[in-house]
Amino acid sequence: MKFSITVTLKKDVLDPQGKVVQNTLINMGMNNLKSIRQGKHFEVEVEDKDQTLAEKKVDMMCKKLLVNLIIEDYKITKI
Repeated sequence: MKFSITVTLKKDVLDPQGKVVQNTLINMGMNNLKSIRQGKHFEVEVEDKDQTLAEKKVDMMCKKLLVNLIIEDYKITKI
């Protein structure tokens, strides 16, 4: 079973890398750009057949290692 995990900074956390990318794109002529934020993406495959159990394991992975819960949010999607 395969899952996609998208990790983004919480909306109240400053995103300096996203700001640099935004400014660069604006300087390249993309003036209609309102905002851009940077994040991380993981694809995790587990061998469980039970989807609920697999999702719980992936959620545990996020909470223990993949995500800094103080400054980041995450979303798990089955793919």
